[in-house]
Amino acid sequence: MSIFNSINSSASGLTAQRLRMDTASSNMANADSTRATENEDGEWEPYRRKMVELQPKDQSFSSFLEKAQSGNDSSGKGGVKASEIQDDETPFKQVYNPDHPDADGEGYVEMPNVDPLKETVDMMSATRSYEANVTSLNASKGMLMKALEIGKQ
Repeated sequence: MSIFNSINSSASGLTAQRLRMDTASSNMANADSTRATENEDGEWEPYRRKMVELQPKDQSFSSFLEKAQSGNDSSGKGGVKASEIQDDETPFKQVYNPDHPDADGEGYVEMPNVDPLKETVDMMSATRSYEANVTSLNASKGMLMKALEIGKQ
């Protein structure tokens, strides 16, 4: 087992939570974008909310079994990784605004499926997780520094 496993695990958490914060910020910035992507018909579609999917870095059963049998946990692959950024497939919001340039024949405009309240909660959750990883990183750093001080004496 490496002395840096805890630092590597915290670092992967920091990276993943930073991606979650960036994604929530992007969603908020595009909450009113009615022309974000062009579909296969050549028509503009509103922005679609993005979601980050996280998973453990080392999740296969065989890897856990090998570690348990050998009694050796030298892989150093702990932590988390972003497996993908998915589009939220919930339907777009229909808003009545006949003066909008993207309004259909009935005066409705398709707006992005971004909920500012949901994005705020996601941002707060990612921020708290980021802070927890910083605290863990600082604790690991402090223990390593104390170990070095013991070696001096």
